[in-house]
Order: sequence, then structure tokens, then C-alpha cells
Amino acid sequence: MSTLQATGSTPVLELDGVHFAYDGRPVLEDVSLRVFPGELVGLIGPNGSGKTTLLRLALGLLRPQAGTVRLFGQPTAQFRDWGRVAYVPQRATLQSGVPATVREVVHTGRLHGPRLWRPWSAADEAAVARALREVDLENLADEPVARLSGGQAQRVLLARALAGDPALLLLDEPTVGIDPGAQERFLVLLRRLREERGVAMVLVSHDVGAISQEVTRLACLNRRLFYCGPPQDFTPGWWSDLYGHPVHLVEHRHAHDHHAYDGEEGR
Repeated sequence: MSTLQATGSTPVLELDGVHFAYDGRPVLEDVSLRVFPGELVGLIGPNGSGKTTLLRLALGLLRPQAGTVRLFGQPTAQFRDWGRVAYVPQRATLQSGVPATVREVVHTGRLHGPRLWRPWSAADEAAVARALREVDLENLADEPVARLSGGQAQRVLLARALAGDPALLLLDEPTVGIDPGAQERFLVLLRRLREERGVAMVLVSHDVGAISQEVTRLACLNRRLFYCGPPQDFTPGWWSDLYGHPVHLVEHRHAHDHHAYDGEEGR
């Protein structure tokens, strides 16, 4: 069991000794993890290692069979302030032929809390405009989402999450199917948002070489947590323990600065 504490800070997400199984098949075993404000924690592991299950537990969609999961100090069963938590799925969920514009999709990020059928307020419009600006999509706000490139579509999903002004972002393989340049720009954008907004993030990814340059901590999961700490301290011998076979890392070099969205991606 691995965990990492930060002094002087309260975790936004906390798992303590969590166990979970599907039909008696263990998926998570004694997992403890704490995520603090302003962190970007990269969650890696092979297929079936429990990464998505961990996110579903954090979102309150599953309950641990042992141990506890807390959001902002409260067990998920009692937690009610879900507007503070946002989820960013893979972009495939957006490109399903839904006849909506970028702005309309981002507006749905404001559909939390006791809104019922009230019209959009000035605060809603300001939050949407800010989110579009932060991901550099202002000039595409009225474009149908079906016409976007992969990288642009993923930024729409991120803007939708940001529109709700969350304190915790959970991202499940957000760069799958996106070309390497767009992946790089997306990760740089996450860094900028983390630094400017102070949002805590958990990023599930298979691309260890890419995310290791951006995450503040690397959490290596395969039913149990093998390691959780700075990516540069993860020793090569642990890769085979995590994946069950030798792993070769490919180094990624950033060719873009913090404001890399300075042009259109290919459609």
C-alpha cells in the first residue's frame, strides 16, 4: 500500500484501504490515495488494473466493499456538493452525431445543483465564456461539434467540465485517438489550468512517457497501488512489476509553449 501526504493541505479526494470486486473477482485491493489541491496525479496501469473503477468510486457511482472514499473530507455516500467534481471522458462520447454547437455543449456543464428549468443566468454565461476562453475555443463557439477535429472535441469536453467551476477534475483517457501534437497541447493546457485555477486533477492514461512530464505525482495501479510519488523517482525495475512484462519508455519532448493553441488543428 502506497500513499503520499502533503503538509498543510486538506485532500480533495481520499481513498483509505479501499477494496472492490466484481462478482467476487478482486479489482482493487487495499488502495490508499490522497489528492490535494493544485495537483495533477497521473494514474497508470494495464488494462483491467482498476483505473476506471477507481474513478467510478470517486464519482460515487460505486461504493467500496471495504475502506472509505471521501470527497473534501466527506464520505461519498454523504457528499452532496457534486458541482465541485467534474468528469472528462474520452472524446468518442462527444462525436455521436448530436446536433449541438460548442457553446451548447459547454453550457451543459452548468447543469448541476437546484437549477430545475430556470433560464441561464449572467453567472452561467460568464462561466461558459470563461471556459471557452481558457481552452481557446471562443472562435468556434457556434460551430457544430460534429465538425471539430479530435483535439478540438476534447477541449470542448474539458470546457464543459470547467464551466461548472470544479475543484476536482477526473479525466479518463482524454487523449485517446488524438494525434500526438494535439495530445501534447492538451497536457500543456491541463498544466496551465492547474496552475491558474488550482484545480486538482486525476488523469488516467496509458501514455506514460507523455504524462510523466506534466504530472506532479505518478500513481501506478494494478489492483493495488505499487507506487505513488514523483515520476522521476519511479525506478525502471518497478515497470515490470506493474505490467507483468518489460516496458520500454519513449521520451516525449514538448515543442510547444504554455499557450500552444495558436492555430487550427487539422479537421
